[in-house]
Amino acid sequence: MSQLLTRLIEQVRADYLQLMEQDDGRYPYTSAEKICNERLYLSADELAPIVAEDPTLLAARRGNLIASESERDNPSVGMIICANIVAAMMEGLVDVALEHGWLSVDGEGRLMIDAEELKLPEPLAAKVDYSVSEVARENLLLPGESLLTRVMNGAESAYAQRLNDEPQNAYALALQVASEHSLFAPDDIAPLVEENPLLLGLRGDGMVDEEMFEGDPPAGMIVSAHLTQMVVSQLLELAVEQGVLGSDSSGHPLPPEDDGAGPVIH
Repeated sequence: MSQLLTRLIEQVRADYLQLMEQDDGRYPYTSAEKICNERLYLSADELAPIVAEDPTLLAARRGNLIASESERDNPSVGMIICANIVAAMMEGLVDVALEHGWLSVDGEGRLMIDAEELKLPEPLAAKVDYSVSEVARENLLLPGESLLTRVMNGAESAYAQRLNDEPQNAYALALQVASEHSLFAPDDIAPLVEENPLLLGLRGDGMVDEEMFEGDPPAGMIVSAHLTQMVVSQLLELAVEQGVLGSDSSGHPLPPEDDGAGPVIH
């Protein structure tokens, strides 16, 4: 586990204990929800270094964990990861409440919440704007080649070489080369997230094979799908520039009629 996340979790646990002791153990479940919502839905710049330390977080899926109605159907990568962190933290805080007798379970092991607490309004669902990142802005101004640019340039170089031999297959080649240069492993994606936390704002948008992931792709696969689409777009633009692929009136590449609208990650 990320050391940054470990320290954060320990602090949230300590703060929960202090809060409950001050309130004589009142409203243990609602208090746990509130402190998790306030402390664990992290900004892009807070979450990115945690993902860099623990890339396995990119395996998180939304499941039924997204509380926000506006995010539920098509949540951002950052929201998916934070919702999973919150779910795990809630389990930990409930265990703390059980240990201290603030909560109890019935004979079948189901959590029992006091009737007075059940009348309380649910804490507001957290909202995070993942379109804001000071780290991304600062890294953009750094000299040298970024990690994403390195991936894009590598794919473009390979495509240019093969396009000379098979100009008639420009579109299919673009898809193939993009696939060969795609990043799927969390360990490969995490450094890009650390460099550009804005990647945490990406959403599934139907770009990942629904059947393969049962409509619930891992957060990292969502990032991978968008990166692959970026590479494909760049390669197709190169094909248009070299005159081996047509374009519409707006300059957008035109795929062959028997091809789909675009790549889908399988």
